[in-house]
Amino acid sequence: MDQALRLRVAFASIFVGILVLALKIGAYLLTGSVALYSDALETSVNIVSSIAALAAVWLASKPADKNHPYGHDKAEYFAAVLVGVMIVLAAISIFRAAWVGFTAGDHPNYSPLGLGMNLASAIINGAWARFLMNYGRKSRSPALIADGKHLMTDVVTSVGVLLGVGLVLLTGWQLLDPALAVIVGLLVLWSGWELVKESVGGLMDEAASAEVLGKIRDQISQQGEGALEAHDLRTRIAGRSTFIDFHLVVPADMSVDTAHNICDRIEAAIKEDVPGARITIHVEPEHKAKHSGIVVV
Repeated sequence: MDQALRLRVAFASIFVGILVLALKIGAYLLTGSVALYSDALETSVNIVSSIAALAAVWLASKPADKNHPYGHDKAEYFAAVLVGVMIVLAAISIFRAAWVGFTAGDHPNYSPLGLGMNLASAIINGAWARFLMNYGRKSRSPALIADGKHLMTDVVTSVGVLLGVGLVLLTGWQLLDPALAVIVGLLVLWSGWELVKESVGGLMDEAASAEVLGKIRDQISQQGEGALEAHDLRTRIAGRSTFIDFHLVVPADMSVDTAHNICDRIEAAIKEDVPGARITIHVEPEHKAKHSGIVVV
């Protein structure tokens, strides 16, 4: 059910993007503003990123198979990287439009209807971006979180453009219009870089956060009664999954059944604290103790 809902959310993003793009194109056609054009251009990337997010969420929802025994969770990171690259390409196009604006010397017609359409698009984008980020964190979906962050950047730039257009109307300085486009391009470029950096970290098997590691250590210590210690704890994040493995040292005369029960107890407690945890425990006899790992209470 959760997978189906995530797919519906990703699919809905495409329709929201199309609606917002239509509003922004209308705003540009009514005004001829290069700044509003750059804002619309960024939104076109939103649609591409939403399509990529939908494809990634669908692929990541597929169960593990013979060729992918650890599942397909990392597919969402590839989508996030693609979104980052598209953002960078959009920034380049915005800079080109700004250059044309500087050299052509056109005077935009700031239609109240056009500006109102741009404002409406920003409101729709802001509401949907907040929902996407909240739902993406709740469902541990990097692709949906990335899509939400991109949309929120779009909201910030839209508001900035509208404020800048207001300055143009107040001052009469027409060069502020392409200058605003340059600022939008720089903001878009920065958001793309941050997104690519974060996604590449996921592809490189980054470890869980210090907070999550603390929870894992606490549960091993509290639920490992009967064992002696745990060491060589390792974690890696892959989309919605957190892979955890460590060595659990038990007394040499402990039965396999008893050691297995301890492992089950630890696994259940960790999964309660860390949603999406996939745990591998290597049981060792006491002469393998390193006396430097997690002490069992």
